[in-house]
Amino acid sequence: MPLHQILWEANQDLAEACWKQPFVQDLGEGTLNPAAFRCYVAQDAYFLRAFLRAYALGAAKSDTLEQARCFQHFMGGVLEELELHGRYAASLGIDLNQVRPLTATSAYTDFLLRTAWGGDLGEIVAAMAPCMRLYAWLGQRLLPSLRDDHPYRDWIVTYASADFAALAQEVETLLNAVGHDKPVVRDAYRYAMVCERQFFAAPLAATRTGAG
Repeated sequence: MPLHQILWEANQDLAEACWKQPFVQDLGEGTLNPAAFRCYVAQDAYFLRAFLRAYALGAAKSDTLEQARCFQHFMGGVLEELELHGRYAASLGIDLNQVRPLTATSAYTDFLLRTAWGGDLGEIVAAMAPCMRLYAWLGQRLLPSLRDDHPYRDWIVTYASADFAALAQEVETLLNAVGHDKPVVRDAYRYAMVCERQFFAAPLAATRTGAG
C-alpha cells in the first residue's frame, strides 16, 4: 500500500470528525451563517499564504529539478485558491491584508512553517498533503447537495473538481516518492489533520463570541 494511502486510512477518524463539523454540514446545506463563512474566508486566505511559503521552502530543499518543479506547480494551485478567496473577499468586503489569525489558524500555520524550516522533504509533504486530500474528499461528499441557488456553490465546485483532485493526487505522489513510513512522518500527517478539525471549528466559535 502506498504511503499516502496508509496515512489517509490511519486518520479516517479525523477526516470523519472534520466532515461532521457543524461548519461543514451547514456549508453543504447552504445554511451556514454568512458571518462564519466570512470569518472562514479571511482565516483560510491567511493560512494559504503560509501554505505558499511552506511549498517555497520545500522547493528550496528539493534534491532534484523534478521535485522543485512539483513544488512550483503546487504553488500555482495555491495561487488559484487565493484568487477564489480574493473574489469572495471583494464581494464580502474583507481586507485580506488586515486579517488577524485566530488561535486555530496560528497553530496550523506555525506548525507548517516550523516543519518546512526544520523538517526534511518527507515531513514537509506529510504536513501539507492532508489539507489537499481532505478538501478534495469533502468537496466530493458535498457535491450531491449542490443546487443552482446554493450560496456556497463556488466553494463546493472548486474542491469537488477533477482539477483539484488531480492536484491532491500529485501531492500524494510526491509524498510517496520522498517520504518514509516513520513516526515523524505519521505524526506530521496526523497533527495536520488535528489542525484541520480545529480550523473548521473556529469560524462558528469566533462568530458566537464576536471574535470573527
